[in-house]
Formats: sequence, C-alpha cells, structure tokens
Amino acid sequence: MTGDRNRPSADMSELAMSVLNAIQNPVLMVDADGYVVFANWEAEAFLASSAVSLAKHRIDYFIPFGSPLLTLIDQVRERRAPVNEYRVDLSSPRLGADKLVDLYVAPVAVAPGSVVVVFQERTIADKIDRQLTHRAAARSVTGLASMLAHEIKNPLSGIRGAAQLLETSVEGDDRALTQLICDETDRIVSLVDRMEVFSDERPVDRIAVNIHSVLDHVKAVAKAGFARHIKITENYDPSLPLVYANRDQLVQVFLNLIKNAAEAVNDRPDSEIVLTTAYRPGIKLSVAGTREKISLPLEFCVVDNGPGVPLDLLPHLFDPFVTTKTNGSGLGLALVAKIIGAHGGIIECDSQTNRTIFRVLMPVSKGMIDDSETSTTRG
Repeated sequence: MTGDRNRPSADMSELAMSVLNAIQNPVLMVDADGYVVFANWEAEAFLASSAVSLAKHRIDYFIPFGSPLLTLIDQVRERRAPVNEYRVDLSSPRLGADKLVDLYVAPVAVAPGSVVVVFQERTIADKIDRQLTHRAAARSVTGLASMLAHEIKNPLSGIRGAAQLLETSVEGDDRALTQLICDETDRIVSLVDRMEVFSDERPVDRIAVNIHSVLDHVKAVAKAGFARHIKITENYDPSLPLVYANRDQLVQVFLNLIKNAAEAVNDRPDSEIVLTTAYRPGIKLSVAGTREKISLPLEFCVVDNGPGVPLDLLPHLFDPFVTTKTNGSGLGLALVAKIIGAHGGIIECDSQTNRTIFRVLMPVSKGMIDDSETSTTRG
C-alpha cells in the first residue's frame, strides 16, 4: 500500500477496506483456526451471509463438504506460497447452482496460518467467451446471407414467373401444383429476406432509451396477439439509467424473446413470463470495431416457467439454424445475438426445468456512463 506514511493508521485501515470493497471479485480472509475474519461486499453476496454471520463460523460451514478449496487452504499453509486452481465447482444448496469459480489462495505474512481467498466466477468469463463465439457465428451468416441474396433470389423469381404462366394454361390438379410451386418459392424468398438482415453492417444509430418504455410496448403487442392468454408480470428497477441503444432494434429483440417464451409455456395451465430489469456493475466488454471498453451494468431478463432448453442445445442456442421448433428457421435468436453484439452487449441463456432466463447486459447512455460508475454505492 502506498501513501502518506504519517497518515493515521485508522485512515489507512478505512482506505484498505474501501479498496477491498471496490473489488468486483469476492475476497475473504481465513485465520489459522479456519474462521472467516474478513469478507468484502462481493464475498458477502457470494456466500449469501453478512460479515457478522461469516465471522461466527469456520470456512467449511459455507463450502461444500470435500471441496478442493479446503485442500488448497491447507496446501498454502504448509507451503507458505500462493496457489491457483481453475474451474472449481462450489455448487451447493447454500451457495446455489452453477457456482463454477477460479480460485487464488495466498498466505498472509503478518498473520501466520491465515490465508486470503479470491474467487473469480467463471460465469463472467464464459459469458464473454460465448459472446465472441456468437459474434463469429453471426459473421458467418452475414457472408452466407449476401451470397443467398444474389445467387438464389434471382433464379427463384424466374421459377415463380414460369409457374404463374403455367397456371393460366392448366386445370384441376395441375393448377394446384403450380400454386404449390409459387407458395414454396415465396417461402424460400421470405427466408432469404430474413437472412439478408445479417448482411447489414451499417453502424447502429443509438440514443438514450428508456428500457421500461420498450418492454411495456412489447408487452402490449404480445398481450394483443400471441400471448393474450399468458400472464406477463414485471419486476423493474425504477431508478435504472437509460440504455444506449436503437429503440426499434430493442423492440425487435424483446419481441422475439417474449414470443419464444410464450411458445415455451403455451401448453402450461400456470404459464407465466416475467420481465425484470436491474443494475449489475462490474462487467466490461470491447465494442466491435473499436478499442473502446464499455461497462455493461444494465441487466434485462425474460424469464419463463416452460420446460427448459435441452442441455445439448444450450451452448449452441444463438448459432444460426439451431432451433427446437418443428417449423422454425433457427434465425430468430441468431439475429437477437447479432443485434445485441452490435450494441456492444451480451446475451445469455440459463435454463433448467420450469425456469429459463434470457439475460441481456447492455451499456448505459453515454451521457450517464461516468455518473453511473462513480456514484454507484453499496450498503
């Protein structure tokens, strides 16, 4: 720690606490007897306990029995050297599911037997990795869409024109066949038109947008049509900053997500879709085509109580032509991923039986970025 050596120790202690609480990773200190003697705010949230509660128990009270973390702590005490361990599963009824973390455990020189434990949740790193995969898939569809537009639509126009000419000179069943040719040609053209959206690489026009206005509009559209018999509820953060985005494209994104949710719960008597918004600071991502790194603190979720996404499909859900629908094209979620990626954001899906969450992380409006990052407090 650096600073004025004449500064009172109380001030230095307060400064150290402020620094540790500003860290976005859970950090805790375990003494020689195994008790948790310090936990920053993130660690309190990660272990779902207050600092007062943590201080009353040994670390093995909060960590699953036989966890590699307990072995790592013993190793660090014996060797008096730091140890890293990657992709450690800490999932438990207490901590919740999908608690996959990287661990850094180090000795505390001034307190023999004590160690510091730093947790890096893998979900954040994996989100970014998968988002980069989604963007690569979208680029592949972009090239395919450009090729289809030029190489397929023109021949299809000729086929449809020929079928219309034949229709005037045939009767009965033959006329039905010519109509079938026209209908199927139109269907293929419609599919190609949808794919052409991927080839649009123009910069996205973005402004400060009220996400709750967008969600309310999409909800009204859904309730007037495909979701008229489904319960849709909201859990909004009323103090949420404005999102920096294209309003029309956000409408397209959430209309698609809510339509998918409605189709997933359509057969359930207790079908429900929940729309949530929240402020989650800490995640940063590079904007495509620039060196700029932006914060993604705005979280928007579409939650449904449907049967869930098959596990083998989940990692590829945003890839083109991947779908669980019998007559689906598999382009809807791929387009959603492209739009969110063009905004510099992330979209993820967490799914289990009776609960599927599509989570979108987005940047705040440019004029509010500095204020939102410097004024965020916890207590």
